[in-house]
Amino acid sequence: MFTGIIEATGVLKEVVKSGSNMDFCFQSEIGKELSIDQSVSHNGVCLTITKTEGDLHWVTAVDETLKRSNLGVLKIGSEINLERCLKADSRFDGHIVQGHVDLMAEVKKITDEDGSWLYDFQYDDTDEVMVDKGSISVNGVSLTCFDTTFNSFRVAIIPYTYDHTNFHEMRVGDKVNLEFDILGKYVQKLLEKRGLQLS
Repeated sequence: MFTGIIEATGVLKEVVKSGSNMDFCFQSEIGKELSIDQSVSHNGVCLTITKTEGDLHWVTAVDETLKRSNLGVLKIGSEINLERCLKADSRFDGHIVQGHVDLMAEVKKITDEDGSWLYDFQYDDTDEVMVDKGSISVNGVSLTCFDTTFNSFRVAIIPYTYDHTNFHEMRVGDKVNLEFDILGKYVQKLLEKRGLQLS
């Protein structure tokens, strides 16, 4: 489990296709602290470390993960957001993020607000529920969404988040990973079982 508070960014150094899977090698400032079998969020995708060497680490993404996330479109030199799993004695600063990406969204607009940035995202119609001022994970970053519709939302990014995540690399048309709030998913599921629907 993660909180959506990004620890570091990593740079893609190598990609190797292995059947329907892809093996990725990333370099990061936390690379030397990672160990084999550790779960780490990569752009919001929970992946297991398979190998380490200095500040490099390797992970494998299966076909389903590649279809559902933006990992499959990364290029050598791409920057990703990294977060190690939540420690039991840590403060819970973000929201519950499982590292299970629901779908991808497209960056539709970026507005420089002279001290912050507004990012508008759009995604294909889905049964997932999003509420104004609710939580959303974008590339693994815990954010508060607003101006929500059935398939779009907006977030405000402060300078610290802009500088310390891959938001500063995003451009209009880029694909990002979304994970909707797990609490909303459970509420929705319970209502569906009772023949009700969130509106």
